[in-house]
Amino acid sequence: MKKFIFYLLVSIISILSILLVTNIIRNNIQEEISKLKEEQSKDLVLKSFKTQAKNTNFNYLDVQRPDFVEIAKKSINTVVHVKSSSSGGDYSIEDFIFGRSQRRPQMGSGSGVIISSDGYIITNHHVIEKAEDIQITTNNNQSYDAKIIGSDEQNDIALLKIETNDELPYAVFGDSDSTRIGEWVLAVGNPFNLTSTVTAGIISAKSRNLDPTGRTTQSYIQTDAAVNPGNSGGALINDKGELIGINTAIQSQTGSYVGYSFAVPSNIAKKVIEDILEYGNVQYGFLGVTGTSLNSFRAKELDVEDTEGFFINGIDKESGANSAGIKIGDIIKDIDGIKISKFSDLKGYLNTKRPDDIVEVNLKRDNVSKKVRVQLNKNERINFYLIGILKNMSSSELIDRDLERGVKISEFNSDYKSYWEDYGVKENDIIKKINGEEINSIADIDKIVKSRKYYDPISIEILTKDNKLERFNFR
Repeated sequence: MKKFIFYLLVSIISILSILLVTNIIRNNIQEEISKLKEEQSKDLVLKSFKTQAKNTNFNYLDVQRPDFVEIAKKSINTVVHVKSSSSGGDYSIEDFIFGRSQRRPQMGSGSGVIISSDGYIITNHHVIEKAEDIQITTNNNQSYDAKIIGSDEQNDIALLKIETNDELPYAVFGDSDSTRIGEWVLAVGNPFNLTSTVTAGIISAKSRNLDPTGRTTQSYIQTDAAVNPGNSGGALINDKGELIGINTAIQSQTGSYVGYSFAVPSNIAKKVIEDILEYGNVQYGFLGVTGTSLNSFRAKELDVEDTEGFFINGIDKESGANSAGIKIGDIIKDIDGIKISKFSDLKGYLNTKRPDDIVEVNLKRDNVSKKVRVQLNKNERINFYLIGILKNMSSSELIDRDLERGVKISEFNSDYKSYWEDYGVKENDIIKKINGEEINSIADIDKIVKSRKYYDPISIEILTKDNKLERFNFR
């Protein structure tokens, strides 16, 4: 019996040993096979890289580099140097010590682009803001006095005119909406008073908004072409030699170029100068919706599937959007075929439109696409943060209140609604004055908002329905 048990144990140990050795051998074989496959994979990848390295023409992309020399030669003569001066400088301590009684002139410098053979020039609003004297120097060193035809602070565009008997070279507008990320561009201007400077880069992004407050409606073309102080108002040129933007800003902590620059799209700039020439001011088409740009976080918050587009959470009752049947909860995906991913896309495109223009809006409602045609109307409202939505009064409302012009409270801001109601102020009451300035239209309010610093005190005079004049002070 003992022998049987002994032989049984020996047999079990032998079988286990054989199984263990077999398993080790099998693992070693599989490891060798894996190493062989990995080496083969590396060889294939390396071969692929070597093949790509030989293909230096990138024929599979069918890309050709533009002829920068010819484009620069044609565009450089259309860009001018803009010098402005004003006597609005503040007194310095040196003026006080040395008894200088006259204010020293403030000097400004920038660029501009000739857009007609008879001397119309486009530049930035901030280049000629407060200017009393403007001098234009062309690429061939001819100097001219310029006058301001009109200016638009919101889009940072101004139109100048010089008088000359010569026929001037001029830039031709391109379609900025059709530009694509990755396209080659040239920036032409006069940085640091260095005339006729050309730099190259690509379009890095579109519809950029640099205003964290959201009070402006910026929609810039972003490029990595080098732009420095003095380039403002200069030309952004595409690979066809067309003007697709007016260089406006740089993103920098030093004041000089560090990798990114921004330009007003040509479609917006062209529309602004056309409005100035035709109407004397800029006309804005009003869609009449409020909302938020979608991303993954907001999509989850709003319980929608889309992570791109503009989600509508409010509609003006008197707007074209309301008349066309657009509803709260709809998502705008594109307008006239232009993709809308965020608010700056929407505002950027609408800035190229005027009241009474008709646009085709592609919506998504309950996951179903729907196209509607909307007639834009004139913007008669403004969001004033201390009160809410303020509107120009209609003709019938003015007659009822025996007024010629006026602005009413249309809708209270939820943060301040209880405050105003506690003091007896109601919707449809009239804003008479802000900071002592008489209010006749929303344009007056817009001007005050833009010129006011954040911590400045503010006073508001309101005419109630009972014709009582109430004054409120905020600090």
